[in-house]
Amino acid sequence: MAAPAPQPGGRYRPRRDPVFEACDEDNKGNLSREDFKVAAVMLFGYKPSKVLVDSVMSSVRPQNSGLLFEKFLNLMSAKKAAQLHSNETRQKFTAFDVGFLNFEDFKRAFNSVSPKLSEKIIVEAFREVNQDSDGRISFKEFESAMKYGQDEVSPVYFA
Repeated sequence: MAAPAPQPGGRYRPRRDPVFEACDEDNKGNLSREDFKVAAVMLFGYKPSKVLVDSVMSSVRPQNSGLLFEKFLNLMSAKKAAQLHSNETRQKFTAFDVGFLNFEDFKRAFNSVSPKLSEKIIVEAFREVNQDSDGRISFKEFESAMKYGQDEVSPVYFA
């Protein structure tokens, strides 16, 4: 592997990623559509959707014959960060319950984070998060609440 190259701000980063290098078999410095699909499978364990591949490949400039390393690195870093956030959210949810959070579980979670919140605020928050009004919070509702107000890491989504 090549020696690290200085980056803006004094950071060092390897010139190439092992996955990128493995998929760039001809050492052309970019990934074709098929190369990109293989790289995504290697990194995430599943084939990216056609919509995603179309979106990524449509961003390739005509003078480039494929996805350049820097663009690949940015896309994959953003996806990995989103994946880690999703895993952390799942862990937080399962720390309180396996399938759903009832009001008592929700209240206990709030009290562990912010013990001085009034019951009224907790009740309002529960009603807001409980989007389907079934009296319990699913992981999907919990995840939605955890993401509230956050900018998406990347417009790229692996379906």
